[in-house]
Amino acid sequence: MPVLTRYLLAAIGARLADEGARVSIVLLAIEQTGRASIGGLLVAALMVPHVAAAPLAGAAADRARRRKPLYLSAFAIYAVSLTGAALLVGPATWVAAILLLTGGCLAPLLFGGLSSLLRELVPGDVGRAFGYDATTYSVAGIAGPALAALVAGFAGPAWSLVTLGAFALLGALAFLTLPLRVRPSGVRPEHPSRPFSAVSVMIRKPRLGAVTATTGISQFGFGALPLAAAAIATARHDPPLTGLIMAVTATGSLVGSLLTTRIPVVHRHPERTLLICTAAMSVAFLPPVFLPAAWPVLAVAGLLMGPVTVSLFSVRDRESPPETRTQVFTLGAGIKVTSAAAGAVVGGLLSGAGAAPLLAVIAGGQLLAALTGAFILRRARRAGEDHEDEVVIDSRPGENVVPKF
Repeated sequence: MPVLTRYLLAAIGARLADEGARVSIVLLAIEQTGRASIGGLLVAALMVPHVAAAPLAGAAADRARRRKPLYLSAFAIYAVSLTGAALLVGPATWVAAILLLTGGCLAPLLFGGLSSLLRELVPGDVGRAFGYDATTYSVAGIAGPALAALVAGFAGPAWSLVTLGAFALLGALAFLTLPLRVRPSGVRPEHPSRPFSAVSVMIRKPRLGAVTATTGISQFGFGALPLAAAAIATARHDPPLTGLIMAVTATGSLVGSLLTTRIPVVHRHPERTLLICTAAMSVAFLPPVFLPAAWPVLAVAGLLMGPVTVSLFSVRDRESPPETRTQVFTLGAGIKVTSAAAGAVVGGLLSGAGAAPLLAVIAGGQLLAALTGAFILRRARRAGEDHEDEVVIDSRPGENVVPKF
């Protein structure tokens, strides 16, 4: 089985478990405590540590000689945290919260951390690999909640969490087969990675800072999207429509990610692609503001998210110094997850106003994100900071990645 296929199986196992866990945890909390708010706090315990723990987890991976045991531990602890929560929510909810908090601290290695390995695992085809890696988020976004709801309906929310934990373990088995080399003991980075050193890298490198800021602001809007979908469904007296709207958006993202494996321009001009697509998403969110029945157009927003994600990976890959590579990936992913969680909170506060204001805020957020990224790049060019030669990442299979000046 090709290395990329094994990598994708590992990534899907972990990311599907994460997407589904958010649904299962809420359902379990309602069943055991009768309070959805407890479910929200438990989901926060799983998600909030992403940004705080990301630099620590990334620095550990950058400094480790044997990275495979570290990543396998992250898979295993994440699976144990979900399984333990299945048993403890209700009888010992506070212990379940600690377990989920622990799993959330290691989760950055299963998101940005995994993506940072692709340059080493698929050195001659990294552009296309990033495209397929982006599809794992879309597949997880579609299949994770659906699997969680299906198992919860047949066997209960506790078994739903156990099942998701099993998927994380299956991901660990696939990861175990990857040819991840052991770093020589005599070779140390010139500047060893320290926690939070990725922050200074993002500030020093304007392209990296621009795409990080853009996607962070953009994800704040996407975090509120489930609330907007629920508002549309409520207005149409069709609650199941919420899931359909989210599935249509995720399917659009899946198609967009797959298209990037055949469109070299996404990898040749990643910052430009990311800013253009983010700005275009603001337009895609507008039709349902004025006509709720136009919600299928949200698939276009998902379609544009595919190139945005791949472009982000390409810039991180190109701009990250070797000694802080994993930390840059994990911190960037942590910022996105935390921003989405904050967007969900704000979306909840605005949900009483209906779908139109929510969608307008989401659309405005995408435009603000694109303008922020463009401002950072423009300011850097004026200051003469962004003068590095551009690296072209060729996404065609079998080609070596060669800098073109």
